[in-house]
Amino acid sequence: MSLGGRHVAVTGGAGFIGSHLVEHLLQHDVARLVVFDDLSTGQRDNVPKGVELIEGDVRSAVDVAGLGEADLVFHLAVKNVRASLGRPEENFAVNADGTLQVLEAMRAGRQGAFVYVSSSEVYGIPESGEYREDRVPAPTTVYGAGKLAGEHITIAYRTTYGLDTRVVRPFNNYGPRSHFEGDSGEVIPKFILRALADRPLIVHGDGSQTRDFMFVKDTARWLANLASVDRLAGQTVNIGTGRDTSVNELAQLILELTGSSAPIEHAERRPGDLPRLCADTAKVSEFVDFSLDTDLETGLRQTVAFFQQFDPHELLRREVERNWA
Repeated sequence: MSLGGRHVAVTGGAGFIGSHLVEHLLQHDVARLVVFDDLSTGQRDNVPKGVELIEGDVRSAVDVAGLGEADLVFHLAVKNVRASLGRPEENFAVNADGTLQVLEAMRAGRQGAFVYVSSSEVYGIPESGEYREDRVPAPTTVYGAGKLAGEHITIAYRTTYGLDTRVVRPFNNYGPRSHFEGDSGEVIPKFILRALADRPLIVHGDGSQTRDFMFVKDTARWLANLASVDRLAGQTVNIGTGRDTSVNELAQLILELTGSSAPIEHAERRPGDLPRLCADTAKVSEFVDFSLDTDLETGLRQTVAFFQQFDPHELLRREVERNWA
């Protein structure tokens, strides 16, 4: 499936990953590009000039009805894992029922292609320790459960209604415009801002927990690429680096890259936090020549450079240290 000449929509397109995907899609000759977002965490300024923005709630059949006109929908609208700890009902409704509503709009419309952007959090803690697509997921949070429900709904619409649907499970993303604020705050931008402000880097737990950190521009490129692979219809694939880094190692690297002498402090472990996440990319490599452009240090340098444009003390006023309550 070529993206050229297509009407493409991105739910959550004003958010972190979504906005980078939109920028990448502008490099293709799409006929129409639409961002659908409720702007609860996404920013209007993240939407490039000339790109149509529709404000709406994915839980609303009325709001999402127009998405049925699209030839291709990338579904990234989401409530994050930390938000699920304090507001589980809202979280599940957005992540699961919101997916259903978008697919219903598409079934009633042109029945275009649908790319569901899931999460590595669906895996939980695999008994084998392998994060492969053929392992039975066992999510530890309502967020993971809601994302997994969205996956099953997505594949069911392929099986029952014949829609061209596919599931992509990205691992942990970072990069420019990553969230540092409120319950959206992620570890890398929080560490960077604290390092730039010479404030303690707060590690929740003992810091031995690891993540597979993937640069957001690589993710955007691969979401677009995988949407164009016809053989992936009905499939679920991981994307990630296949290498994991501990939070302790990450903190040390950010201190080095920023030249900061800020201390590292440990605090309580986040509920439901996973000890390890690391992508197995063997399956996606069966379909495409899967490779990434950006190693962790290079990507972190670009992310640091982005946040150096701002006053870290000012931005940290919007940070919440214990951001899952």
